[in-house]
Amino acid sequence: MTVRINKFISESGICSRREADRYIEKGQVLVNGKRAEIGTLVGKNDKVLVNGLLIESKTEEDFVLLAFNKQRGIVSTTEKGVQDSIVDFIGYHERIFPIGRLDKDSQGLILLTNDGDIVNKILRAGNCHEKEYVVTVNKPVT
Repeated sequence: MTVRINKFISESGICSRREADRYIEKGQVLVNGKRAEIGTLVGKNDKVLVNGLLIESKTEEDFVLLAFNKQRGIVSTTEKGVQDSIVDFIGYHERIFPIGRLDKDSQGLILLTNDGDIVNKILRAGNCHEKEYVVTVNKPVT
């Protein structure tokens, strides 16, 4: 099975797909010794280097899924430099990202993972996953 180079790099945990595209555009990605292009397809036996660093393909055992009870005040973002981000709060040793989001003032269960495929399966509207919210208001509903 082959995947696009940016997905392969992203799944390694180095960076997002967009960031991988920037590395590719700058000529910092090699596949089997040749400069990669946007859309290059790679398989498990290909040798991929990003800035000279060998990238290993992930196996199912490498994927992580965390359940987190997010409290108010934590921001559901992976952006660097954002105060009180969920990723900084958890401090996981490799790149993870939330599946969906909860507003800063919301609390509740949120899942985090390093598996982009599961994110798409959960968030795709066509899969009809039920979401349940409990809302507390400070005034009567009119």
